This record gives sequence, C-alpha cells and structure tokens, in this order.
Amino acid sequence: MVEETFLRLQHSESVVCEMASTLLAAYISSGQLTVENEDALIERTLTMAIKLARSADRAIESDNENNDE
Repeated sequence: MVEETFLRLQHSESVVCEMASTLLAAYISSGQLTVENEDALIERTLTMAIKLARSADRAIESDNENNDE
C-alpha cells in the first residue's frame, strides 16, 4: 500500500508547482524523460518555474502592490 502524503502549500508555491508540472509535461511529451534523468528534470523544471515566477514578479505590478512613484 502506498503511503499518502499531504502538503500544505502557500498559493504562490502551488503556482510554481503548476508551472513546473507544465514544463515537466513538455519533457514527457517530447520523450526526454527517462528513469535515469527523472530527478534531474524535476529539479530543472522547478528551477525554471522559480525563475519564471521571479521574472514575472519583477515585471508585473499587481493592483495590491505599492507604487512608490
């Protein structure tokens, strides 16, 4: 029997996980995911998703962020 895992992610963390899973799906679809590189690709897609999120955070100012200008 598989042990269940429960996670309590913040909203921003769940968004990053969703982006990473989308990126990982692209690797799977293109046949680039193997048993040997699975862990490395998971780390790579998480790193890419975090970079995307940080870039978006710098580039986009939402309505609830202060505008110091």
